[in-house]
Amino acid sequence: MQFIDQARITVKAGQGGDGIVAFRREKYVPAGGPSGGDGGKGGHVVLMADANLQTLLDFKFKRVFLAEDGRRGGPNRCKGASGKELLIRVPCGTEVRHLNSGIILGDLTENGEKLVVAFGGRGGLGNAHYLSNRNRAPEKFTEGRDGEEWQLQLELKLLAEVGIIGLPNAGKSTLIAVLSSARPKIADYPFTTLIPNLGVVRRPSGDGTVFADIPGLIAGAAQGAGLGHDFLRHIERTKLLIHLLDGGAEDPLADLLVVEKELKSYGQGLIDRPRLLAVNKQELLEEDQQADLVKSLEVASGIKVLLISAAMGRGLDELLDQIWDKL
Repeated sequence: MQFIDQARITVKAGQGGDGIVAFRREKYVPAGGPSGGDGGKGGHVVLMADANLQTLLDFKFKRVFLAEDGRRGGPNRCKGASGKELLIRVPCGTEVRHLNSGIILGDLTENGEKLVVAFGGRGGLGNAHYLSNRNRAPEKFTEGRDGEEWQLQLELKLLAEVGIIGLPNAGKSTLIAVLSSARPKIADYPFTTLIPNLGVVRRPSGDGTVFADIPGLIAGAAQGAGLGHDFLRHIERTKLLIHLLDGGAEDPLADLLVVEKELKSYGQGLIDRPRLLAVNKQELLEEDQQADLVKSLEVASGIKVLLISAAMGRGLDELLDQIWDKL
């Protein structure tokens, strides 16, 4: 399945039905009077969050959505039928913006949550509506109003409690594969992860917590470099970040500062989000190196540093204990 997390669509609500001019003419009913009915309302366009959807892929092939128009009124004061509401399903975590102004119209995070994004037009009035003592045979009616039409920007922001971040090849995909049943692509070259991967990790209490493996950040990610700019949005909703460092890198301290700078540049309070710092690939470090590295990282970050090896399964229990404690 192709992962699409942004889409632009056009929505148009239904037009209201026209009112009509009609007069009641029946045997034994003298001076029946005006009987033109009102038009029906146009259908609304509604977005609904659906937990069964994981991507905005459907909107790659269909971009224009039209609701049903209301029907015109009928004789004998019959009101026209209202247009049917158009229901569009989107994944949970979809943020809806007005394309031109950038105003957020809504944020659909709960399954079944609905948002009306375009209201249908009001139905027109038939001539029966204008009957008065001064005008016993009105021939006036009004046309139905147009429905609202908007261009919308949809952005999917994954709903994960824990986000795993770090430079490419730090071992994020390996970690989420070991902790959960997720099976991301893993290889020994950078940018093997091109889309965020989700995995459910079971807590000691029995319920599950969603972890997200965010594709590798690089210097300048917040300004659009690499893949980070496209996927930083997916850690906006996380309650806790796990910053993973590559223990086999030339300078893990410099790697730490690169990612911290990007979090600060991106904003949205990411730099102040609760965070755990873990050095992966412990098996590549000599014992005398480990203590020095941990000390320098703790001084630079002010965060307690854990040494783990996702591939060898070392230190993961302590890491999970801290995660559950933070959450």
